[in-house]
Amino acid sequence: MSTPGYDKAQLRRSAVALGSNIGDSQTILEAAIETLAQTPGIVLEARSHWYQTKAVGPPQPDYLNGCVTLQVEILPQQLLEILLGIEQQFGRVRQERWGPRTLDLDLLLYDDITLDTPNLQIPHPRMRDRAFVLVPLAEIAPDWIEPVSGCVIKELLKKVDCSDVHLRMDN
Repeated sequence: MSTPGYDKAQLRRSAVALGSNIGDSQTILEAAIETLAQTPGIVLEARSHWYQTKAVGPPQPDYLNGCVTLQVEILPQQLLEILLGIEQQFGRVRQERWGPRTLDLDLLLYDDITLDTPNLQIPHPRMRDRAFVLVPLAEIAPDWIEPVSGCVIKELLKKVDCSDVHLRMDN
């Protein structure tokens, strides 16, 4: 896949949401960030604190959620493939939509592009409605403009209910 106007050698900013609610979630999430940071073509720019959040979907344990921003010299589809590979490496099994998981990595933003393919939408189509994404993202990228709404992340955050998102005190 090629993205018009994007040269592979040029660094692009990307945002990824992380979540886990099976196993030792904090250890899994920390290891996933370390794996990302050690991947060629990816540089960890910033990371949020961890937040405990209520699960969306069927009854299940609370999640631990956070976000990272990256500098990447790979295209969005390649980044998605890396994220899916890391999920598998940490035991992710896709069975039930919105079901419990050892690791969930969602590509939220890639520079200011919008992309809609059968397996990848940028920006992430539900990020604007999810406090568990916007709270940690606003911590590390409050002024990043979400390209569909044209709003900065800190403004999008004001439009969602954050009552089920709690900063973990052991960050």
